[in-house]
Amino acid sequence: MKKIIHIFYLFIFTGLLFFASCSDSSDDNPSPVTGNVDFTSYVAVGNSLTAGYADGALYISGQKYSWANDLSKQLTTVGGNGTFRIPYMPTELGVGVSESSTGTPVLRTKLVLGQTTDCLGSNGIGPVLADPNASQAVLYFYLVANVAAMGPYNNIGVPGIRVTDLFDPDLAEKNPYFGRIAYNTTDTLETYAAKVHPTFFTLWIGNNDVLGYATSGGTEAITPMEGDVGTGFQASMEAEVKYLTSITTGGVIADIPDITSIPYFNTIPYDAITLTNQSQADQLNAAYANYNATMESLGLPYRINFQVGANPMVIADADMPLPDSLSFLKIRQMKSDELVILETPLDSIKCGGWGTIKPVANQYILTENEIATVKKATDDFNAIMKNLADEYNLAFVDFNSIMKDIDQNGITMNGITFTTKYITGNLFSLDGIHLTPQGNAAVANYFVQAINDKYGTKIPEIDVSTFPAIQIPDKTAKVCIKPVSYP
Repeated sequence: MKKIIHIFYLFIFTGLLFFASCSDSSDDNPSPVTGNVDFTSYVAVGNSLTAGYADGALYISGQKYSWANDLSKQLTTVGGNGTFRIPYMPTELGVGVSESSTGTPVLRTKLVLGQTTDCLGSNGIGPVLADPNASQAVLYFYLVANVAAMGPYNNIGVPGIRVTDLFDPDLAEKNPYFGRIAYNTTDTLETYAAKVHPTFFTLWIGNNDVLGYATSGGTEAITPMEGDVGTGFQASMEAEVKYLTSITTGGVIADIPDITSIPYFNTIPYDAITLTNQSQADQLNAAYANYNATMESLGLPYRINFQVGANPMVIADADMPLPDSLSFLKIRQMKSDELVILETPLDSIKCGGWGTIKPVANQYILTENEIATVKKATDDFNAIMKNLADEYNLAFVDFNSIMKDIDQNGITMNGITFTTKYITGNLFSLDGIHLTPQGNAAVANYFVQAINDKYGTKIPEIDVSTFPAIQIPDKTAKVCIKPVSYP
């Protein structure tokens, strides 16, 4: 089971965050026109985003509202056969995998919005488990029950996979989301696309090759660029594209979005510590007097100072230029351009002294150096995918640029405004990484646009307003993160 945790830590947060209640139009769709590609049978290859994973779990309606299923329906207007088999999880409550405080795997249901109470007794609206008392045995049965006999499946998006996993003969043993659709335990995911005799494909993969490093605060590895098929990103991506183009008449490659723009990294502020009086600041500054004096004596610029109002959190940073003998001093206050991941336990900040007298562990923070590493890997991987799309004459969706534009400006489709705000931005589900039904419909439209541009089709776009939004229990209240007051 430890292998499961290694895979699924890529996209699941372990603690429930507590939130306080606080205070367009698109062009008319043209008539469908079939272009110069055969859309009869469509296969979608990818990871959790393709699978319809949302709200921290894989569940029936999330899979139903996946962008790949949305796209398959639009392709029927240009010759698609209307068949798009999905390996549905046998529960609407869903199955997700998280990690307990002891490091052991824990299965859980999806998240929904509900009433919460934090360690200070404050009530609010935030993500809660749909069934906090769900049986581990039942959830495990749902997760591992093999459904290969009801295939083959057109949606072979597998949560947690990297590009290199496509060729792993042990994937069914390591990843139960693939094991549940595998005919044999030694099957590889790469060959599964051929089982539906596809004429057209989409390939959106590579997110987890970067995301695992980012969601772990830089403690997990990024897939290396170099290496053989099954080891290196470039060789693996090239092999997969070559294989898919050999069995189809055309397809689409989508690149890796700017993951540092998503709510998972931009919801908890770096300056989350709010001090309400000078005595609090004086006590904390006294506690760090020796630290400041030591840094001054070493000629280093680091200082920890608190004042009344908002303050940057104190964090651990193993990259600080200090000798091993002073490793206990590798702590500092956050910078404004650094990021806090969504799974950071806010109760530990509110009531446990995290960020003040205790540094927030590195696994919860993306430092400047780590952000630069993420962005370089994303750019390098995306360049490979764009070159492959050009080489094999495929359509291409530049989600990296799209995500940056949404983060800076927002977008509007069919009267629905999408931003990268957590919960209220309409795009991202409650796990802060995966999409809402409306977000999936918007993503499907970007695929439609790319196909129309490349193949001369006139596939109609989706009306995203007809898809459900996140249900907020108290519609009169806004849901947001408040700065954490120091107790």
